[in-house]
Amino acid sequence: MARRPLPRILSSGSDRIARSREIARTAADSATDVLHPLITITRGLRRLAATGRARWAATPKERRGPTLLLVAACVLVVALVPYGPLLALVSVMGAAAWKGREHPVVKTGPDDAEIERLKGLYEALVPYFSVPEDPAPLFAHGGDWTGAFAEYAFDDGGRLTRLRIKYPAYFTDGEASSRARIEQLLHAKSGRGREYLFDWDEEGNQLVLSVLPALPTTIAAQRFVTVPGETVLGFTDADAVQRTVPVLAADGAKDAPPVIWRTGPRSTEPHLLAVGQPGSGTTSLVRSIALQALPHGDVLVIEGSGTGEYACLIGRAGVLAVECGLAGALASLEWAAHETERRLIAANRARQAGHPAPEDTKRPLWILLDRPSVLGHLAAAAGRTDPQDLLHVPLRHGRAAQVTVVVAEQFDSVDALTETVRTHTRARVVLGPASPEQIESVLGVEPHTTPIPVVPPGRGYARLGAGPVLRLQVPATPDPYDDATSEAHRRAVLELLPERQTATATAIEAAPGSAPDPGHIPGAAPAVEPDGAPPTPASVTAPAPTPASVTATTTASVTATTAATTADPGPAPRHAPVPAEG
Repeated sequence: MARRPLPRILSSGSDRIARSREIARTAADSATDVLHPLITITRGLRRLAATGRARWAATPKERRGPTLLLVAACVLVVALVPYGPLLALVSVMGAAAWKGREHPVVKTGPDDAEIERLKGLYEALVPYFSVPEDPAPLFAHGGDWTGAFAEYAFDDGGRLTRLRIKYPAYFTDGEASSRARIEQLLHAKSGRGREYLFDWDEEGNQLVLSVLPALPTTIAAQRFVTVPGETVLGFTDADAVQRTVPVLAADGAKDAPPVIWRTGPRSTEPHLLAVGQPGSGTTSLVRSIALQALPHGDVLVIEGSGTGEYACLIGRAGVLAVECGLAGALASLEWAAHETERRLIAANRARQAGHPAPEDTKRPLWILLDRPSVLGHLAAAAGRTDPQDLLHVPLRHGRAAQVTVVVAEQFDSVDALTETVRTHTRARVVLGPASPEQIESVLGVEPHTTPIPVVPPGRGYARLGAGPVLRLQVPATPDPYDDATSEAHRRAVLELLPERQTATATAIEAAPGSAPDPGHIPGAAPAVEPDGAPPTPASVTAPAPTPASVTATTTASVTATTAATTADPGPAPRHAPVPAEG
């Protein structure tokens, strides 16, 4: 049977009705805009009248007569004054307009969408915070969420920013697995992509969830207000540390809370290990440490990647060498081991003789290794010693000899780190996106916040020894010779670099990958022979830069006093104490 078309009035009636409603709504909005002053004055007059009636009702009966007489006298005076009625009318209209203005609506509670979100979160927590044996459960399906959520706050988008949860006393909050399940649930239900802080009050049976603001990335490399032996790794939350330092950021000068790493003989974390993903900022961290160490010590840089990230340090005062090749790295680390032993022997002999330690043993020596696993792979292929094996003496006795080792590695090569490096690097830094399991494998404990998948370069976590895990943002310290570096950051890094050393001899071309003799690194103290006697004077020569090896660019003739004219303290006594480990 063929379908008959609807009558025209029925098919087009809905369109006409919708069009008529739109016209009426537009006319009402226009009329409201035009009559808005009149509506405001009318509302104000109504409120003034209500206030007057309330005042009259609150006036005692014996005072109403004098009040009426006073009002009548005021009206008479206004009527007799020139332009009095007009001024009175204007005053009343002004008071009515002020009284009738619209006040902003003050939010006193959650709206419907926020209530639904809290109800959903409450229902999701019921299986974890309730047991069948509880006669009066705080969490129950279809229960009242207001008793469990003591405090809550939302942002403009309706997402939770703070929540205080009361949970039953029988919940196993002392177990890490139980807390992890609750934190994972709250993270998923409150919205991903943000960093949450979970504060467990086990005594009060309360959990506070709060959203942490992002750490500022506007602080670049600069001279920080610290004393010798203190290094600023980066900046953290204001309530995480008890100290601030003045910094100059892109948005002006301010005080920022730093993460201070202390080195030296009294440090409990004399060496540092930084781990991160490619592009996470570990190289920038090592470069920042080098710039802070140069004013007070000597720096030896070994770069395993061979990309020339530390080319800005070549030839600078205080930079002993910048090595990229395997031969140069092995020679430099062998010298560093001998230098550590020499310092220990010299300091021990001075202590036995009742003299202060020599000055050449007090100047800090920094050994910075970036990607040592690459050099280890090359050494294994060539049948040579792994460079990490030469770090045994600096890591074990570096604290007493003022020698500090900083190792930077990537997550995919962490397994290549030797046990010596893992054991003696008690200061740890993790940069870039990482899972809680990866962070725990480096820091020893899980972070107190939820890591986010996308972070800016230099963003991560730091833990010094057995201390708490701190959020960290490394100051921007890019390679000034990189074309992608901004002009402001380039100037900031170049201003911190020491002056270049003046060459006093002709530069000697070196073969690719070669390095100077370990005992002849420019600016370093002479190495010590096995019997404790210093070597004879020699010309200290550094190789010129080559495409395959980044080393010192100048050579200098260093004249020293011969061993025959130097007072030899003699062999170390057999009863001399052995230097303490660490």
